[in-house]
Amino acid sequence: MPASASQSTSFSTAALFPGFTQETVDVGDGVHINCVVGGDGPPLLLLHGHPQTHAIWHRVAPTLARTHTVVAADLRGYGESAKPESTSDHLPYSKRVMAQDQLRLMAALGFDRFDVLAHDRGARVAHRLAADHPEAVQRLAMLDIAPTLAMYAQTTEVFARAYWHWFFLIQPAPLPERLIEADPRAYARDVMGRRSAGLAPFDPVALAHYEHCLTLPGAARGLCEDYRASAGIDLEHDRADRDAGQMLEMPVLALWGEAGVVNTCFKPLEEWRLVARNVEGGALPCGHYVAEEAPEALLERVVPFFA
Repeated sequence: MPASASQSTSFSTAALFPGFTQETVDVGDGVHINCVVGGDGPPLLLLHGHPQTHAIWHRVAPTLARTHTVVAADLRGYGESAKPESTSDHLPYSKRVMAQDQLRLMAALGFDRFDVLAHDRGARVAHRLAADHPEAVQRLAMLDIAPTLAMYAQTTEVFARAYWHWFFLIQPAPLPERLIEADPRAYARDVMGRRSAGLAPFDPVALAHYEHCLTLPGAARGLCEDYRASAGIDLEHDRADRDAGQMLEMPVLALWGEAGVVNTCFKPLEEWRLVARNVEGGALPCGHYVAEEAPEALLERVVPFFA
């Protein structure tokens, strides 16, 4: 069983998560996952999106911790988790491997079965976690995505212009890495600030954490490899599931921002019903960054779902 030990990191988010402890967990293969843990009750794993960290959950985690043991983790390649080297097929950053990190994290913390609430890139990891390890995922809530395979298959000019980073980050190394590393803080502000709400929704401490973590060694590689995997090996895994008729069997809650690109370009509920048998959900009054833009509306949906 991977070992777990409390450990300080170079940028504490303690002010955002009162009563939580920060942990660094060895999940094997030389990879560690950073997380904060708090609350009491059934386990609930929270996974963030791009180009962010576990700090996205600071407005909802305290409420969720009243009824759950909340684990808010940094994905491999993000935050203060490990950023390992990759391979030509991008397998180390496939959602299958990233999901295994989170499975091992939860096992190390003593949880073999748990609920998952995930946003953006984290929701893609969560989708693969539920598909590969259905015995571990009890209920799954995903924020502001449609299935990866559907989004690539239905790419339009409108989508490509809005989600330009999807196509920038998959360019061969080291071009996108070099450009991000030239000014990582500006990259974070540009990517996040171009969304519907601008930078207004972000707490200064959280925003500083996102910016800080993009300056860490390997951070740019982690971002790019995540997206390169999604445009390649992840699609292979998704097609294999589709061709085998594999469906998610656990309850699924799909939520998205009514002012976001996903709402404009796709029909998320219809797409999720093609890959999951028991799906509910709808749009919330916000843009892409649901947990930071509309925390109360999000809690109104997820608290009863996880109850």
